[in-house]
Formats: sequence, C-alpha cells, structure tokens
Amino acid sequence: MICPRCGADDDKVIDSRAAEDGYVVRRRRVCSACEHRYTTYERVERRRRLVVVKKDNARVPFDRSNILRGLQAACGKRPISEEVKEGIVDAIEAEIHQEFDREVPSREIGERVAAQLRAVDDIAYIRYASEYHSFRTIEEFVEEVTDLKGRTRDAEGQDVLFDE
Repeated sequence: MICPRCGADDDKVIDSRAAEDGYVVRRRRVCSACEHRYTTYERVERRRRLVVVKKDNARVPFDRSNILRGLQAACGKRPISEEVKEGIVDAIEAEIHQEFDREVPSREIGERVAAQLRAVDDIAYIRYASEYHSFRTIEEFVEEVTDLKGRTRDAEGQDVLFDE
C-alpha cells in the first residue's frame, strides 16, 4: 500500500477484521516511513458477475457505484455520513448476491434502496422516491408524503402504522 500522507510504499498491517458479509476485509496499517496510521478495505471479487435487468430489458453489469451515486443525490446536504451510505450499499449488495444467481431486476435494487433510505432519513427517502417512482403529479407526491407522515418507527427502526 502507498501511504496517503507521505507516498511511501512500506507499511505494516496492525489489525485485520472481516466485515459481517464476509466479502470485505478492513485493515489498519501504519506507514514505516512517517508512522501515519490509516485504514484500507479489501473487497473480494466475486466469481459470478451479476447482471442488472433494466426496465427496457437491457442488461448491464452490476455496479455498486450506481447505487452510491443515487444515494448521494437523494441525501444531498442531509446529515447522513458517508459511512452510513456505504453501509447501505454494502447491505444491498450482499442481499442481492445472496438472493439472485445471475440476474437481478433494477426494480429490486430500487425498492431496497428506498426501504433503506426510509429507515434512515425521511427527506432523503422522499427525494429518492420522487425520482424512482417517477411522480407525474403533485397529488402523487402528496400521497407519498401523507403515507410517510402516517407511519412511525419502533425501537428497531421498523415502520409501524399509527392507530388513530
């Protein structure tokens, strides 16, 4: 690894941990030249390549950066850390690799992103939903906001309907 501070190519790994999905290894490193400590992440490349089936039946290789770009656009200037966004992408990627063998509909990915955002931030969820669901009228938008207002979250962060 090249040190991000001094550019030296001599470091030691001082700690390694596997992430919960087993496909990411987190390593703490220390540069031998300047003693700067930094973290790297190694992602295991999967043998089978997952293909995303778009609405028009076009097939494109799965690319996690597309999910992250959508999340960043939806989150805008909301107080949501990059770690949370990366965690959402990691969770969705792990889920779809476990549930789908070769092809995954883009709709499945979109619904999972919306569900994760709904649990994290209502405004980011509405931003994402307005693009994902292609609201055509203000009434559709108001209906989604009304539905969101009619819910609350339990201790685990799961949506629960209000009993009025």
